[in-house]
Amino acid sequence: MKFDFNYYNPTKIYFGRTALDNLSGELSGYGKTVLLMYGKGSIKKLGLYDKVVEILKNAGKTVVELSGIKSNPSYSQLLEGVRLVRENNVDLILAVGGGSVIDCAKGISVSAYCDEDPWKKYWVDFKDVDNRIVPVGSILTMAGTGSEMNGGSVITNEDEKLKNGRVFPPQVNPKFSILNPEYTFTVPAYQMSSGIFDTMSHLMEQYFSGDDDNTTDYILEGVMRSLIHSAGIAVKDSQNYEARSNIMWCATIGLNTVTGLSKEQDWEVHMIEHQLGAYTDCAHGAGLAAISVPYYKYIYKSGIDKFVRFSQNVWGINTDSMTREEAAEAGIEKLGEFIKELGLPSTLKELGATEDMLPLIARSTIPGGGYKKMNSDDILKVLKESY
Repeated sequence: MKFDFNYYNPTKIYFGRTALDNLSGELSGYGKTVLLMYGKGSIKKLGLYDKVVEILKNAGKTVVELSGIKSNPSYSQLLEGVRLVRENNVDLILAVGGGSVIDCAKGISVSAYCDEDPWKKYWVDFKDVDNRIVPVGSILTMAGTGSEMNGGSVITNEDEKLKNGRVFPPQVNPKFSILNPEYTFTVPAYQMSSGIFDTMSHLMEQYFSGDDDNTTDYILEGVMRSLIHSAGIAVKDSQNYEARSNIMWCATIGLNTVTGLSKEQDWEVHMIEHQLGAYTDCAHGAGLAAISVPYYKYIYKSGIDKFVRFSQNVWGINTDSMTREEAAEAGIEKLGEFIKELGLPSTLKELGATEDMLPLIARSTIPGGGYKKMNSDDILKVLKESY
């Protein structure tokens, strides 16, 4: 292991068909008022809304609601949640939905009692959280982001055309998360695939970086193989419980920080997609899919041994008769085939981007990278190849 690390994750996970049975017990540890957050109403069609509200009321809770959270949660929605928390003296924020709802809930939790401008303090200047935090719980309905077991919060400031992510300390993690794979069955196929690729991207962002032969790399390869296998089943049979449960758990493992231990990590694909999302409001996983193959083709020679290993250990490619370059490229080609099998776009144009957006996206993207350090010119080249 190249880097020393401390690992702590306080989120309690309840997983499986009966996971919701644990909600009432968790509620007993918090005060009277709960802010119930959700998206555009799919939890009502699912029947989950009625079940959750009944549990809350049976537990004697006063329920305040914040609905309509966007797939790319906005800062204006976050501020509305801040207002509701303060006016109602909220004791617990319960996020029911996918990663966007949970991200927004965590953003509200740290912002509600912040005496400064939260956007500038936490998403621009990345300052420490030194104010009261409102606890968050979650009930997951879409797998992909891993937000149910981490401190991440990605928020879009629509006025500034910025989509910034922040990883808060473990104190901001959801205190508990309820994961029933059946709640993901009604997610449209495109959103399911988007979540699958978001998970794959999280794993690759950690894999293609630094210290290239440690226990974490073997964990990453195993989770990627599991995800690829289960995705192939779920694309053909979206109601397959075993496949959907494996995908859900892969997503949680993929960003609960255990798969990043002792790794430098990359995250440049995510940084580029965040700004793509700020301009197009595209589905996050779909944006990552359109960027990933051109990005990895651009950087692979700077970390070629790892890309060869990716071909061999993740995709099972026999590279004996190939040059190192051919072997590395073979894995990237398989990644492109995987994107097509998921039914996701392979170009930015399909996501609504226009050529005049590309320089703006490049200039506003946070530069970084793993094997290859990127600047705005590099990012623009990747964007043009992705277009």
